[in-house]
Amino acid sequence: MRHWQLSSAAFALLIALVLSACGTQAPSTATGGSNAPAASTPATEAPAASTPATEAPAASTPATEAPTCGTEPVTLNAYFETGFDLPFKLSEEFSRQYPNVTWDIKQDQFTNLINATPRLLSGDNPPDLIRLPTLATIARDGLLKNLDPYAAAFGWDGWPVPQLNQARVAEDGTRGSGSLYAMGLNYSLTGIFYNKQLAAQIGMTEPPGTLAEFEELLARAKEAGLLPIMQWGSAKSGMGLAFPLQGLMASLGPVEPINDWIFQKPGATIDTPTNLEAAQHLQQWISSGYFPPDINSIEYTDAAARFTEGEGVFTFNGDWQNAGYDAGMAGNVGFFLMPPVDANGSPVAMSAPLTYGIAANAKHADCAAFFLNWVATDPAAREINVTVGGSNPGGPADAPIPSVAAGSVTNDTLAAGAVIGAAGTSMDFIANATSSIFAQGWTPELQKMVGGRQDAAGLLKAVQEQYERELSQ
Repeated sequence: MRHWQLSSAAFALLIALVLSACGTQAPSTATGGSNAPAASTPATEAPAASTPATEAPAASTPATEAPTCGTEPVTLNAYFETGFDLPFKLSEEFSRQYPNVTWDIKQDQFTNLINATPRLLSGDNPPDLIRLPTLATIARDGLLKNLDPYAAAFGWDGWPVPQLNQARVAEDGTRGSGSLYAMGLNYSLTGIFYNKQLAAQIGMTEPPGTLAEFEELLARAKEAGLLPIMQWGSAKSGMGLAFPLQGLMASLGPVEPINDWIFQKPGATIDTPTNLEAAQHLQQWISSGYFPPDINSIEYTDAAARFTEGEGVFTFNGDWQNAGYDAGMAGNVGFFLMPPVDANGSPVAMSAPLTYGIAANAKHADCAAFFLNWVATDPAAREINVTVGGSNPGGPADAPIPSVAAGSVTNDTLAAGAVIGAAGTSMDFIANATSSIFAQGWTPELQKMVGGRQDAAGLLKAVQEQYERELSQ
């Protein structure tokens, strides 16, 4: 489960991604498996010295000979997140094109990766490529490879700037500027999916335009004997109520303070009056029975399956689930963005890269970086990103977006991305603020709220205290 500032970064990111759909010039592509790439820079030799972490590197022309995977056998040591086909499909296609590269893939759940990532990165056999639930602390601790040299070599510095900003970490540990420590496999969007047949039963003829209209639909669904919202809450998957909570936060207040908190800006707090109001709305939804009574034991994959099978009028999720919904609910699934509190306001969304990084001491760092570049520039990889991942593949500004089937939910989410880009109301995910905030803050406190042992005010105070403890360590 993943992505995502107007904060100038998010506005520019989604504008740039929208503009990229209009491009007509295809990116330069990787050669197929029958043609070996150019000789690589040895993986044990570090690329050229990086730009200082306090400055974003200047735009550059790609080097004539950027690092590749070479022609000798390479086994990439990778850690992927369970439950998502995208990285596996991409790795399969990469090996098809570059048959000298094989993969040793291990996988774990999102919350386990949060806790295990520092240990994995500092071990004797650190991963060449790893899914990064969080970024700032492990970058500050020197466990991730600084990708600035690769950005210069591959020309990433010439891509739309905000694509990379969420993966930059400054010397003081704040995100949004400084050196690059990760890349996105794609750029995800979250919102509200709905079962069209069930929505019609409660009189929904079009997506709600305001928060009040949406809450009226939830009440109608409950009155009709339908489950209003299918969501997950197991600690193994991480508490899915963080999705509607963050949507409520941005519907009732500005997104900038939320991003400031996620990016660890000095003095930032999640315990604000508008966030308290948002948490109170969520607490009311819980007490009204809008979520499954067994939510605290439901894992992500089970929630996705139950919604696909017709349990729940709505579900808060991301476009990474598009392929599953389109396959299991073809023609019966729709999508809309979290509506604003006011009819004159703008819809909001979480939008962030599906971040992957390279261990500081990775054995095959050059090959892993070549893979990250390939993901965003190769036509077959971009096609997989859209059809399997359901998300905008990012990459060069002039790289065209692969076409999708009319009427598919992927078509709906890509269109919604254009709306968010114009509105500038994008956020990163509140679970990404610190290395343990999701596992030790949001998840247990929201589970307590479900069980009636935590209220809205206590939730925000407890999470803020956990946040400050982590920052002080």
